[in-house]
Amino acid sequence: MKRKKGFKNMVSRKGQMGKKQNNQVVKTPNNQVVKNRNNNITAAIPLNAVVANEKGEIFELEDYGAAAMQGEKPLLLTSNETIEMPHGSELMMLPGMKALVFNFDRGSFETLDENPYLPGERIFPVAVFNSPGYVNRYFCAYEKPLPERLLPLFSYGACGWSHGGFYSAAICVDREPRQDLRLMPHDGIVAGVEFMRQKYPENRLMRHLERCALEYGCPAAKNFFLGRYEAPLPTSRVCNADCMGCISFQRENNLVACQERINFTPFSVEIAEVTLEHFARVPDAQAVASFGQGCEGDPLTAFDVIEPAIKMIRESGGNATINMNTNAGLPLLLARLFDAGLDSVRVSMNSVRKSCYLRYFRPKGYSYEDVIKSIETAGEKGKFVSINYLNCPGVTDSEKEFEALRHFLAKYPVNMIQWRNMNYDPLSYFNVMQEAGGGQNPPLGMEFIIQELRKEFPELIHGYFNPPVRGDGKN
Repeated sequence: MKRKKGFKNMVSRKGQMGKKQNNQVVKTPNNQVVKNRNNNITAAIPLNAVVANEKGEIFELEDYGAAAMQGEKPLLLTSNETIEMPHGSELMMLPGMKALVFNFDRGSFETLDENPYLPGERIFPVAVFNSPGYVNRYFCAYEKPLPERLLPLFSYGACGWSHGGFYSAAICVDREPRQDLRLMPHDGIVAGVEFMRQKYPENRLMRHLERCALEYGCPAAKNFFLGRYEAPLPTSRVCNADCMGCISFQRENNLVACQERINFTPFSVEIAEVTLEHFARVPDAQAVASFGQGCEGDPLTAFDVIEPAIKMIRESGGNATINMNTNAGLPLLLARLFDAGLDSVRVSMNSVRKSCYLRYFRPKGYSYEDVIKSIETAGEKGKFVSINYLNCPGVTDSEKEFEALRHFLAKYPVNMIQWRNMNYDPLSYFNVMQEAGGGQNPPLGMEFIIQELRKEFPELIHGYFNPPVRGDGKN
C-alpha cells in the first residue's frame, strides 16, 4: 500500500544517551517485579522507549521504558511480550502526538514532548506497522493534545529497543510467505507487467493492477504479475457502507484515503481473463482469485458483472478457488454467486456485537442481520467462511467482546478467523467503541483470547490470508 504523504518512514540511529540505568529492581505499574534490567536471565526485561525528532530520526531514551497501551491504560513493555520486529514492518512517527514513556527513576509514566537529553528538541511517539501475519498485542502509547485530531489510517503497534534492535509487541498468526517482500523481485514484477500488456493490451483491469503493483506497491497485485498465490479482482466503484476507517474513500475528520478507488467497472470478460490467466500459472491447490480489495467499494454492489464473470471462469475450465472479501450485506446476491461457482467468503467485522459493528461500518441499505444471514447461507451451501476480524487491543480482547465472540462462533458456521490489525487511530477507536459497547470492559489480552479460542474451537483456523479451498480438498 502507498503511504500517506508526509507520513515518514524513519531511519534509526542511536540517540543522545544520559546516565546508565543502574542494575536494580524495577516494579512496574502491574506489580510485576523485574530483577536487573540488564540481566538476560529475567524474561520480563523492560524495553527502552524509542522516539523520533522532527527530522524523522529515531532513537532510544535509555533511562525511559517503552510504554504500550491496551485500551486507555498504559503498561510497561517487556521482552517476554515482544519479538524482533518482523521483516517488512515499518516504523512510523505519530505526528502531533506526545510520547508516553515510563520513567525508571520516578517509577511512573509520563509524557514527553522534548528530548530530556537535548532540551529544545521536539520528540514524537514511534509505532510499528507490522508485516502481514502479525497481530498487535498492544498499541503504541501516546497522548492526544487535541482529542479531535486523528492519526492517518494505519495500525499503530507498540515497539521498543532492546539488545541492539527494534522489538515489536506482536503475535504471529500466519507464517505463510505470501506477502514477504523478499520474495517479490522488482524485475520479475516488471517482466510480468510487460507480458500482460502484450497479451492483453485492451484489458483495463490488467492496467489497473499494474498501477497497484508499481505505484502503490500492493503485494496482491505483485503476486499476480509474479504468478503466485492470490490474484486481486477489484471491481466495485461504490460501497453500501461508510466505514470509519475506509482506506479508499474518506470525507470527514480530515482523514485522507491511503489509495484511490477504482474508477471504472470492469467488463465480465476482463475479470475472467485476469482470473483464468492466474489459474493457468498457479496450481489449483495454491491459487486464489479474490473479489473485494482495498482499492474498491464492496464487490456485491458489482454483482451484475461478477456473476457472469464467475460463470465464464467455470465454463472455461477455471477450477481453482474464487473468493470474495465483502461486508456481506446483500445475502440474496451472495447466494446466487455461490450457485455460480464462488467457493469462499471473507466477511469483514470489527466486532460481533451489533452496536459496535454498526458504529464502525455505518451500513447504508443493509442491516447487521443481513450479514448474519449471509454467513448462514454460506454454511448451508457448504462454502468456506472466514471472518475478517479487525482487531484493536483493549476492544477486541475485552471481556464483553470475547464472550460475544465465543457465542458467535458456537452458533454460526465460521471456518476461519483472519486476524487483521485495525487501521484507525487506536485511542479514538477505543473511545468510540466504549460508547457503542456500553461501558468499560477489562482487557483479557490478545494472546489469551486466541489461545482460549484454539482450545474451545479446535477446528477453527487462525491466520491472515485467504486459503485455497480447492485442489487438495477443503482446508
